[in-house]
Amino acid sequence: MRTKSLFYVFVLFVSVLSFAFAAKPKELKIGMKAPNFKLEDAYGKSYTLSSYKGKMPVIVYFYPKAGTAGCTKEACGIRDDWGKFQKEKIQVLGISVDTKPEIKKFIKDNNLNFPLLSDASTKVSKSYGVYGKGGYDNRVTFIVDKNGIIRKIINVTNIERHAKEVYDFASKLR
Repeated sequence: MRTKSLFYVFVLFVSVLSFAFAAKPKELKIGMKAPNFKLEDAYGKSYTLSSYKGKMPVIVYFYPKAGTAGCTKEACGIRDDWGKFQKEKIQVLGISVDTKPEIKKFIKDNNLNFPLLSDASTKVSKSYGVYGKGGYDNRVTFIVDKNGIIRKIINVTNIERHAKEVYDFASKLR
């Protein structure tokens, strides 16, 4: 009986140690290479961050939940300024852990005109360190230059100014 108890204590000890020393995702910082990803939009078209390398800056913005008030306001700000982004050759990619059908409804309900990508697996959100404890992404934007380097990280607090803020910064990277 004592041997069995010691075995369980040992297993518990090893489990705690392995958890404590488990590899944690590296926190992304300005100047680091942005993690590449391949995700699909609501219509099944694939997007990879690396496909824009050498061509244009990319705004990668993570949002919590399609159809919510804040996410709608944020997306509509980009929609309304989309012509400016296109003119300056700045790609915007919105990412959430929503499913493709949820994103498709969001796009249709708000006449959104730029790519929103589904990260239902949460893999990309976790690699960027934005996946929140509640099962949704935190509202964080990464501005990536045409060489794939993160030039700005914004913990978005002012949704109404988000589109202008990211446009102003990214347009200087051209």
